Amino acid sequence: MKKLDKVLLKENIEKRINERISSGMVGGCCAAVMQDGELLYKNCFSSQGFEVNENTTFRLASMTKPITAAAILICIDCGLMTLEDKVSKFVPGFAKMQIGKMNNGELEIVGDAEKEITILHLLTHTSGLGSGEVGNYALSKMTWEKEQSCLREAVEHYSRSALDFEPFSTQFYSAIFGFDVLARIVEIATGTQYNDFVRENIFDPLGMKDTTFVPTDDQRNRLIPMHDYIDGKAKAVDFPVGGMFEGLPLAYFMGGAGLASTVNDYLKFAEMLLNKGEYKGKRIISQELIEAMGTPHVPHEIMPYSERWGLGVRVIVNEDYKRLPVGSFGWSGAYGTHFWVDPENKITAVYLKNSRFDGGSGAETAAHFEEDVTNSFEQ
Repeated sequence: MKKLDKVLLKENIEKRINERISSGMVGGCCAAVMQDGELLYKNCFSSQGFEVNENTTFRLASMTKPITAAAILICIDCGLMTLEDKVSKFVPGFAKMQIGKMNNGELEIVGDAEKEITILHLLTHTSGLGSGEVGNYALSKMTWEKEQSCLREAVEHYSRSALDFEPFSTQFYSAIFGFDVLARIVEIATGTQYNDFVRENIFDPLGMKDTTFVPTDDQRNRLIPMHDYIDGKAKAVDFPVGGMFEGLPLAYFMGGAGLASTVNDYLKFAEMLLNKGEYKGKRIISQELIEAMGTPHVPHEIMPYSERWGLGVRVIVNEDYKRLPVGSFGWSGAYGTHFWVDPENKITAVYLKNSRFDGGSGAETAAHFEEDVTNSFEQ
Protein backbone atom coordinates (compact mmCIF):
# COMPACT_ATOMS: atom_id res chain seq x y z
CA MET A 1 0.00 0.00 0.00
CA LYS A 2 1.34 3.41 -1.01
CA LYS A 3 0.57 6.14 1.52
CA LEU A 4 -0.87 9.50 0.63
CA ASP A 5 0.91 12.63 1.81
CA LYS A 6 -1.72 14.73 3.61
CA VAL A 7 -0.03 18.06 2.94
CA LEU A 8 0.58 17.31 -0.72
CA LEU A 9 -2.96 15.98 -1.12
CA LYS A 10 -4.43 19.22 0.22
CA GLU A 11 -2.15 21.33 -1.96
CA ASN A 12 -2.89 19.41 -5.14
CA ILE A 13 -6.66 19.28 -4.70
CA GLU A 14 -7.10 22.86 -3.57
CA LYS A 15 -4.83 24.40 -6.20
CA ARG A 16 -6.86 22.80 -8.96
CA ILE A 17 -10.31 23.39 -7.51
CA ASN A 18 -9.58 27.00 -6.60
CA GLU A 19 -8.48 27.61 -10.18
CA ARG A 20 -11.74 26.16 -11.46
CA ILE A 21 -13.80 28.16 -8.97
CA SER A 22 -11.95 31.38 -9.83
CA SER A 23 -12.46 30.83 -13.55
CA GLY A 24 -16.19 30.18 -13.11
CA MET A 25 -15.89 26.69 -14.57
CA VAL A 26 -17.10 25.27 -11.24
CA GLY A 27 -19.70 27.00 -9.09
CA GLY A 28 -19.26 25.00 -5.90
CA CYS A 29 -18.18 21.49 -4.95
CA CYS A 30 -17.13 19.11 -2.17
CA ALA A 31 -14.17 16.71 -2.23
CA ALA A 32 -13.17 14.03 0.27
CA VAL A 33 -10.47 11.36 0.43
CA MET A 34 -10.02 8.56 2.96
CA GLN A 35 -7.21 6.04 3.28
CA ASP A 36 -7.21 2.94 5.47
CA GLY A 37 -10.18 4.24 7.44
CA GLU A 38 -8.69 7.70 8.10
CA LEU A 39 -10.21 10.88 6.68
CA LEU A 40 -7.20 12.54 5.06
CA TYR A 41 -9.01 15.34 3.31
CA LYS A 42 -12.45 16.91 3.13
CA ASN A 43 -13.32 20.41 2.04
CA CYS A 44 -16.14 22.30 0.36
CA PHE A 45 -15.73 25.20 -2.04
CA SER A 46 -18.17 28.04 -2.65
CA SER A 47 -18.55 31.00 -4.97
CA GLN A 48 -21.14 33.73 -5.30
CA GLY A 49 -24.54 32.08 -5.72
CA PHE A 50 -23.14 28.63 -4.84
CA GLU A 51 -22.78 28.35 -1.06
CA VAL A 52 -21.53 24.88 -0.21
CA ASN A 53 -20.77 23.02 3.02
CA GLU A 54 -20.61 19.36 4.01
CA ASN A 55 -24.38 19.29 4.51
CA THR A 56 -25.11 20.54 0.98
CA THR A 57 -27.15 18.05 -1.03
CA PHE A 58 -26.23 17.21 -4.63
CA ARG A 59 -28.10 15.47 -7.42
CA LEU A 60 -26.19 12.21 -7.95
CA ALA A 61 -27.50 11.42 -11.46
CA SER A 62 -25.71 8.20 -12.55
CA MET A 63 -23.86 7.82 -9.27
CA THR A 64 -27.23 6.30 -8.36
CA LYS A 65 -26.26 3.26 -10.46
CA PRO A 66 -23.69 1.73 -8.05
CA ILE A 67 -26.33 1.95 -5.31
CA THR A 68 -28.78 0.06 -7.51
CA ALA A 69 -26.08 -2.50 -8.21
CA ALA A 70 -25.61 -2.86 -4.45
CA ALA A 71 -29.36 -3.41 -4.05
CA ILE A 72 -29.19 -6.24 -6.61
CA LEU A 73 -26.24 -7.81 -4.77
CA ILE A 74 -28.21 -7.73 -1.52
CA CYS A 75 -31.03 -9.58 -3.27
CA ILE A 76 -28.55 -12.16 -4.58
CA ASP A 77 -27.19 -12.61 -1.04
CA CYS A 78 -30.77 -13.28 0.08
CA GLY A 79 -31.22 -15.98 -2.55
CA LEU A 80 -33.83 -14.01 -4.47
CA MET A 81 -31.98 -14.05 -7.80
CA THR A 82 -28.68 -14.76 -9.53
CA LEU A 83 -26.62 -12.81 -12.05
CA GLU A 84 -27.57 -15.38 -14.70
CA ASP A 85 -31.33 -15.01 -14.16
CA LYS A 86 -33.26 -13.88 -17.21
CA VAL A 87 -35.05 -10.59 -16.80
CA SER A 88 -38.23 -12.26 -18.09
CA LYS A 89 -38.33 -14.29 -14.87
CA PHE A 90 -39.41 -11.07 -13.17
CA VAL A 91 -40.88 -9.04 -16.06
CA PRO A 92 -42.35 -11.48 -18.64
CA GLY A 93 -42.51 -8.78 -21.33
CA PHE A 94 -38.76 -9.11 -21.82
CA ALA A 95 -38.99 -12.75 -22.96
CA LYS A 96 -39.08 -11.97 -26.66
CA MET A 97 -37.21 -8.83 -27.63
CA GLN A 98 -36.46 -7.54 -31.10
CA ILE A 99 -33.39 -5.80 -32.51
CA GLY A 100 -33.98 -2.48 -34.22
CA LYS A 101 -32.18 0.20 -36.16
CA MET A 102 -33.11 3.73 -37.14
CA ASN A 103 -33.86 4.44 -40.79
CA ASN A 104 -34.56 8.07 -41.74
CA GLY A 105 -35.88 8.80 -38.29
CA GLU A 106 -38.13 5.75 -38.15
CA LEU A 107 -37.64 2.50 -36.24
CA GLU A 108 -36.96 -0.53 -38.41
CA ILE A 109 -37.04 -4.01 -36.84
CA VAL A 110 -34.21 -6.13 -38.22
CA GLY A 111 -34.88 -9.37 -36.36
CA ASP A 112 -35.51 -11.18 -33.09
CA ALA A 113 -32.93 -11.23 -30.33
CA GLU A 114 -31.31 -14.65 -30.07
CA LYS A 115 -30.49 -14.30 -26.36
CA GLU A 116 -32.66 -13.15 -23.51
CA ILE A 117 -31.41 -10.28 -21.39
CA THR A 118 -30.02 -11.33 -18.00
CA ILE A 119 -29.35 -9.39 -14.82
CA LEU A 120 -25.63 -9.55 -15.63
CA HIS A 121 -26.27 -7.94 -19.02
CA LEU A 122 -28.08 -5.04 -17.38
CA LEU A 123 -25.35 -4.48 -14.79
CA THR A 124 -22.64 -4.45 -17.47
CA HIS A 125 -24.35 -2.33 -20.15
CA THR A 126 -24.35 -5.26 -22.56
CA SER A 127 -28.14 -5.77 -22.80
CA GLY A 128 -28.78 -3.55 -25.83
CA LEU A 129 -31.64 -1.91 -23.91
CA GLY A 130 -31.62 1.88 -24.13
CA SER A 131 -28.10 1.82 -25.58
CA GLY A 132 -28.06 3.98 -28.69
CA GLU A 133 -30.29 5.47 -31.36
CA VAL A 134 -33.04 2.89 -30.91
CA GLY A 135 -33.07 3.51 -27.17
CA ASN A 136 -33.19 7.27 -27.75
CA TYR A 137 -36.16 6.75 -30.06
CA ALA A 138 -37.96 4.71 -27.39
CA LEU A 139 -37.21 7.44 -24.86
CA SER A 140 -38.74 10.05 -27.17
CA LYS A 141 -41.96 8.01 -27.27
CA MET A 142 -42.38 8.02 -23.51
CA THR A 143 -45.40 9.87 -22.19
CA TRP A 144 -43.68 11.35 -19.16
CA GLU A 145 -46.80 12.52 -17.34
CA LYS A 146 -48.32 9.04 -17.40
CA GLU A 147 -45.78 6.30 -17.99
CA GLN A 148 -43.03 7.91 -15.96
CA SER A 149 -45.23 8.39 -12.90
CA CYS A 150 -43.88 5.15 -11.46
CA LEU A 151 -41.14 2.65 -12.08
CA ARG A 152 -43.52 -0.16 -13.01
CA GLU A 153 -45.08 1.75 -15.91
CA ALA A 154 -41.70 2.94 -17.14
CA VAL A 155 -40.31 -0.61 -17.24
CA GLU A 156 -43.39 -1.89 -19.02
CA HIS A 157 -42.68 0.70 -21.71
CA TYR A 158 -39.06 -0.46 -21.95
CA SER A 159 -40.21 -4.07 -22.42
CA ARG A 160 -42.17 -2.96 -25.51
CA SER A 161 -39.09 -1.26 -26.96
CA ALA A 162 -36.57 -2.71 -29.40
CA LEU A 163 -32.92 -3.34 -28.53
CA ASP A 164 -29.99 -1.54 -30.09
CA PHE A 165 -27.99 -4.76 -30.39
CA GLU A 166 -27.97 -8.47 -29.58
CA PRO A 167 -27.39 -8.97 -25.83
CA PHE A 168 -23.72 -9.49 -24.92
CA SER A 169 -22.54 -8.96 -28.50
CA THR A 170 -21.12 -5.54 -27.60
CA GLN A 171 -21.45 -2.89 -24.89
CA PHE A 172 -22.90 0.60 -24.89
CA TYR A 173 -23.89 2.69 -21.90
CA SER A 174 -27.54 2.39 -20.90
CA ALA A 175 -28.09 5.75 -19.24
CA ILE A 176 -31.63 5.15 -18.00
CA PHE A 177 -33.34 1.95 -19.15
CA GLY A 178 -31.06 -0.82 -17.88
CA PHE A 179 -30.78 0.22 -14.25
CA ASP A 180 -34.42 1.18 -14.02
CA VAL A 181 -35.23 -2.42 -14.96
CA LEU A 182 -32.87 -3.59 -12.21
CA ALA A 183 -34.66 -1.38 -9.69
CA ARG A 184 -38.00 -2.81 -10.79
CA ILE A 185 -36.63 -6.35 -10.41
CA VAL A 186 -35.73 -5.47 -6.82
CA GLU A 187 -39.32 -4.37 -6.25
CA ILE A 188 -40.79 -7.55 -7.73
CA ALA A 189 -38.38 -9.90 -5.96
CA THR A 190 -38.79 -8.29 -2.54
CA GLY A 191 -42.35 -6.96 -2.65
CA THR A 192 -40.96 -3.62 -1.45
CA GLN A 193 -41.04 -0.30 -3.26
CA TYR A 194 -37.56 0.48 -4.52
CA ASN A 195 -37.02 3.69 -2.54
CA ASP A 196 -38.04 1.87 0.65
CA PHE A 197 -35.74 -1.06 -0.11
CA VAL A 198 -32.59 1.02 -0.54
CA ARG A 199 -33.45 3.10 2.50
CA GLU A 200 -34.02 0.07 4.72
CA ASN A 201 -31.12 -2.05 3.42
CA ILE A 202 -28.45 0.50 2.48
CA PHE A 203 -29.09 4.06 3.66
CA ASP A 204 -30.33 3.42 7.21
CA PRO A 205 -27.69 0.77 8.08
CA LEU A 206 -24.92 3.04 6.75
CA GLY A 207 -26.31 6.18 8.39
CA MET A 208 -26.85 7.88 5.01
CA LYS A 209 -29.52 10.16 6.40
CA ASP A 210 -29.46 12.66 3.52
CA THR A 211 -29.58 10.21 0.60
CA THR A 212 -33.05 10.07 -0.90
CA PHE A 213 -35.25 10.16 -3.98
CA VAL A 214 -37.69 12.48 -2.23
CA PRO A 215 -35.90 15.29 -0.37
CA THR A 216 -37.53 16.85 2.65
CA ASP A 217 -38.03 20.62 2.69
CA ASP A 218 -34.81 20.90 4.69
CA GLN A 219 -32.86 18.76 2.21
CA ARG A 220 -34.25 20.78 -0.71
CA ASN A 221 -33.19 23.98 1.00
CA ARG A 222 -29.67 22.54 1.16
CA LEU A 223 -29.66 21.53 -2.52
CA ILE A 224 -26.94 23.24 -4.55
CA PRO A 225 -28.16 25.34 -7.50
CA MET A 226 -27.45 23.95 -10.95
CA HIS A 227 -24.33 25.56 -12.41
CA ASP A 228 -23.46 26.46 -15.97
CA TYR A 229 -20.48 28.25 -17.54
CA ILE A 230 -21.78 31.06 -19.73
CA ASP A 231 -19.78 33.90 -21.30
CA GLY A 232 -16.78 32.99 -19.17
CA LYS A 233 -18.66 33.14 -15.88
CA ALA A 234 -20.36 30.80 -13.43
CA LYS A 235 -24.12 31.13 -13.55
CA ALA A 236 -26.91 29.45 -11.62
CA VAL A 237 -29.44 28.13 -14.14
CA ASP A 238 -32.97 26.85 -13.79
CA PHE A 239 -33.50 23.14 -13.17
CA PRO A 240 -36.83 21.48 -14.01
CA VAL A 241 -39.26 21.25 -11.12
CA GLY A 242 -39.85 17.68 -9.91
CA GLY A 243 -37.41 14.93 -9.05
CA MET A 244 -33.64 15.04 -8.79
CA PHE A 245 -33.00 14.01 -12.41
CA GLU A 246 -34.23 16.27 -15.19
CA GLY A 247 -37.38 17.10 -13.26
CA LEU A 248 -38.89 13.64 -13.70
CA PRO A 249 -41.67 12.91 -11.19
CA LEU A 250 -40.73 12.30 -7.56
CA ALA A 251 -42.80 9.11 -7.69
CA TYR A 252 -40.44 7.70 -10.32
CA PHE A 253 -37.73 5.99 -8.24
CA MET A 254 -35.09 5.59 -10.92
CA GLY A 255 -32.42 2.93 -10.70
CA GLY A 256 -30.16 4.79 -13.10
CA ALA A 257 -30.41 8.29 -11.63
CA GLY A 258 -32.63 10.29 -9.31
CA LEU A 259 -30.96 10.19 -5.90
CA ALA A 260 -29.72 13.21 -3.96
CA SER A 261 -26.94 12.86 -1.38
CA THR A 262 -24.13 14.60 0.50
CA VAL A 263 -20.38 14.12 0.51
CA ASN A 264 -20.53 12.55 3.99
CA ASP A 265 -23.23 10.08 2.96
CA TYR A 266 -21.62 8.91 -0.25
CA LEU A 267 -18.28 8.52 1.47
CA LYS A 268 -19.95 6.01 3.81
CA PHE A 269 -21.21 4.03 0.83
CA ALA A 270 -17.74 4.06 -0.76
CA GLU A 271 -16.15 2.92 2.50
CA MET A 272 -18.59 0.00 2.67
CA LEU A 273 -17.45 -1.05 -0.81
CA LEU A 274 -13.78 -0.71 0.15
CA ASN A 275 -14.36 -2.78 3.27
CA LYS A 276 -15.82 -5.59 1.14
CA GLY A 277 -19.43 -5.06 2.12
CA GLU A 278 -19.03 -4.15 5.78
CA TYR A 279 -19.24 -0.78 7.53
CA LYS A 280 -18.57 -0.20 11.23
CA GLY A 281 -19.34 -3.80 12.07
CA LYS A 282 -22.49 -4.00 9.94
CA ARG A 283 -22.49 -6.47 7.07
CA ILE A 284 -24.41 -4.96 4.13
CA ILE A 285 -23.25 -7.21 1.27
CA SER A 286 -21.18 -10.39 1.24
CA GLN A 287 -17.45 -10.09 0.59
CA GLU A 288 -17.74 -12.45 -2.37
CA LEU A 289 -20.24 -10.22 -4.15
CA ILE A 290 -18.34 -6.99 -3.49
CA GLU A 291 -15.28 -8.65 -5.02
CA ALA A 292 -17.46 -9.62 -7.99
CA MET A 293 -18.66 -6.02 -8.26
CA GLY A 294 -15.08 -4.79 -8.71
CA THR A 295 -14.18 -7.52 -11.22
CA PRO A 296 -14.51 -6.87 -14.97
CA HIS A 297 -17.30 -9.01 -16.45
CA VAL A 298 -17.09 -7.82 -20.05
CA PRO A 299 -14.44 -9.61 -22.13
CA HIS A 300 -11.61 -7.78 -23.85
CA GLU A 301 -13.10 -8.69 -27.24
CA ILE A 302 -16.19 -6.64 -26.47
CA MET A 303 -14.48 -3.84 -24.53
CA PRO A 304 -10.78 -3.59 -25.49
CA TYR A 305 -9.99 -0.62 -23.27
CA SER A 306 -8.13 0.19 -20.06
CA GLU A 307 -11.45 0.21 -18.18
CA ARG A 308 -14.22 -2.37 -18.42
CA TRP A 309 -17.58 -2.88 -16.76
CA GLY A 310 -17.84 -4.62 -13.42
CA LEU A 311 -21.23 -4.88 -11.74
CA GLY A 312 -22.62 -1.35 -12.02
CA VAL A 313 -19.16 0.24 -11.92
CA ARG A 314 -16.25 0.73 -14.30
CA VAL A 315 -13.07 -1.15 -13.34
CA ILE A 316 -9.51 -0.14 -14.25
CA VAL A 317 -7.98 -3.22 -15.90
CA ASN A 318 -4.48 -2.22 -17.04
CA GLU A 319 -1.78 0.37 -16.53
CA ASP A 320 -2.62 2.23 -19.72
CA TYR A 321 -5.06 4.10 -17.52
CA LYS A 322 -2.56 6.42 -15.88
CA ARG A 323 -4.72 8.19 -13.30
CA LEU A 324 -5.74 5.26 -11.07
CA PRO A 325 -4.22 1.88 -10.15
CA VAL A 326 -5.43 -1.35 -11.70
CA GLY A 327 -8.38 -2.71 -9.72
CA SER A 328 -9.83 0.68 -8.82
CA PHE A 329 -13.57 0.95 -9.48
CA GLY A 330 -16.35 3.52 -9.31
CA TRP A 331 -18.52 5.75 -11.47
CA SER A 332 -19.70 9.29 -12.24
CA GLY A 333 -22.84 11.33 -12.89
CA ALA A 334 -24.06 13.63 -15.64
CA TYR A 335 -23.95 16.67 -13.36
CA GLY A 336 -20.28 16.20 -12.45
CA THR A 337 -20.33 13.81 -9.50
CA HIS A 338 -17.51 11.27 -9.34
CA PHE A 339 -16.13 8.61 -6.99
CA TRP A 340 -13.81 5.65 -6.88
CA VAL A 341 -12.56 2.91 -4.59
CA ASP A 342 -8.89 1.85 -4.73
CA PRO A 343 -8.58 -1.52 -2.94
CA GLU A 344 -4.82 -1.76 -3.46
CA ASN A 345 -4.12 1.46 -1.56
CA LYS A 346 -7.26 1.36 0.63
CA ILE A 347 -8.51 4.69 -0.71
CA THR A 348 -12.01 6.05 -1.23
CA ALA A 349 -12.52 9.40 -2.95
CA VAL A 350 -15.70 11.40 -3.60
CA TYR A 351 -16.15 14.59 -5.63
CA LEU A 352 -19.54 16.28 -5.86
CA LYS A 353 -20.67 19.20 -8.00
CA ASN A 354 -23.87 19.90 -9.97
CA SER A 355 -23.33 21.49 -13.35
CA ARG A 356 -24.62 21.56 -16.91
CA PHE A 357 -21.01 22.21 -17.89
CA ASP A 358 -18.38 19.45 -17.83
CA GLY A 359 -20.28 16.45 -16.46
CA GLY A 360 -20.32 12.68 -16.84
CA SER A 361 -17.51 10.14 -16.79
CA GLY A 362 -15.42 12.27 -19.16
CA ALA A 363 -15.62 15.40 -17.02
CA GLU A 364 -12.39 17.34 -16.73
CA THR A 365 -12.99 17.83 -13.00
CA ALA A 366 -13.21 14.04 -12.54
CA ALA A 367 -9.92 13.53 -14.38
CA HIS A 368 -8.26 16.31 -12.40
CA PHE A 369 -9.44 14.88 -9.09
CA GLU A 370 -8.03 11.45 -9.98
CA GLU A 371 -4.73 13.00 -11.04
CA ASP A 372 -4.45 15.15 -7.94
CA VAL A 373 -5.00 12.23 -5.58
CA THR A 374 -2.70 9.89 -7.50
CA ASN A 375 0.03 12.57 -7.57
CA SER A 376 -0.13 12.86 -3.77
CA PHE A 377 1.48 9.55 -2.81
CA GLU A 378 4.54 9.78 -0.60
CA GLN A 379 7.78 9.56 -2.56
